[in-house]
Amino acid sequence: MELLIDHVSKSFKDKKAVRDFSLNITPGVWGLLGANGAGKTTLIRIITGIMKPESGQVVYDGIPIEILKEKYKDILGYLPQEFGFPPEFSVKDYLEYIASLKGLTIQDTRRKIEELLTELSLTDIYRKKIAKLSGGTKQRVGIAQALLNEPEILILDEPTSGLDPGERIRFRNMLAKFAQNRVVLISTHIVSDVEYIATENAIMKDGKLIASGKTEELEKLVDGKVWCAVISAEHLPKYESKTRIINMKSQDNGNILVRYLADEPFIDHSEKASPNLDDVYFWLFPREGQVEKI
Repeated sequence: MELLIDHVSKSFKDKKAVRDFSLNITPGVWGLLGANGAGKTTLIRIITGIMKPESGQVVYDGIPIEILKEKYKDILGYLPQEFGFPPEFSVKDYLEYIASLKGLTIQDTRRKIEELLTELSLTDIYRKKIAKLSGGTKQRVGIAQALLNEPEILILDEPTSGLDPGERIRFRNMLAKFAQNRVVLISTHIVSDVEYIATENAIMKDGKLIASGKTEELEKLVDGKVWCAVISAEHLPKYESKTRIINMKSQDNGNILVRYLADEPFIDHSEKASPNLDDVYFWLFPREGQVEKI
């Protein structure tokens, strides 16, 4: 099983949204990371066949998806950033409707819906109208519809939007199990969504693929650039203006433990820290960095 994105490009008027993007996606969970506006959603829409690239192609197991057509849709599950639904539909109506569009038999529809209602904690709201549900619950309904046909390829665009921390953990665990012998691609700018479950990660910036690999391989990009130091709280503004602080933790004595990114240590008595995927992200997307206070 192989999903190949082969030199794909796409423009909108004077903006190049995707630039000569190539990636070979194999079974497992893949993270597609990038800041808002990096081109992730455009790329996702091309991969799902909703949008045609101006050059390049998407190939599944050696066959371009425009040739596969309905056969490709039959093995695809997709959750867009915002999924549409008729306002009068209940969860039951919607899932049965999507199941019929995906060609499931009545027996398979009942079995799969019951299974997903339990797994996504939707049983109690099964007959409620989707329009009256909270944002997080709507998102779980969207996840359910993407999984109805047990797809070989599952594409999720910002899937944890609206989910609380507990729901995010359950969702990540579910995906890790589901990804056995399947391709799961998660497009997100939230690093924690993919850090612990992704087999591989691809990082996108300004429409281009700028890095890809396993988490531990990507962390080498910032090896020797992550530092920790203890500073006086009164000196924090000075350091904030001159270096990229990505985490800080208050201490009992009025000092602050800071974690920062720099080619060389900028603060006295700094010590090297082991890099993580968050560090990689903020190194590559400095304008996205928001200091996290713990």
